[in-house]
Amino acid sequence: METDEIARYAYIAFLVIAIIAGLAVGFMAFSAHADVGVDETGFDETGVADTNGYVILIMLILGIIIGLTSITMKEVTPFLIATIALMVAATGGVWAPLLKIEVLQVFYYIATAITTYIAAFAAPAAVIIAIKAVLAMAKD
Repeated sequence: METDEIARYAYIAFLVIAIIAGLAVGFMAFSAHADVGVDETGFDETGVADTNGYVILIMLILGIIIGLTSITMKEVTPFLIATIALMVAATGGVWAPLLKIEVLQVFYYIATAITTYIAAFAAPAAVIIAIKAVLAMAKD
């Protein structure tokens, strides 16, 4: 197995981890919101905030690993464009209308958690890759 192939599988595995963690923490946040009646974020004293922080830290570390090891120069532009789209989806509040429909509130928490974790994973990788690209352009 080549290094590029290993890196590709690692990237997919890290995305799966972000999705699974988003499902788990999103459901925890929904349960905390339903049980305690907290604000829209759902992150309160029930332990959801701590779990969220640890998952984001893990995603940041995994993103650094991907940024340092996997993206080749021909993949830089598509990766950075995809990262921009993920960052917009994670921070744009596109899921907020789901809060108004009681049956769909669980999807708000899950979708918010998943996009947040994917963005937390992609952002450090994008920064590292952008720096590599700038350094490569500076050499030319």
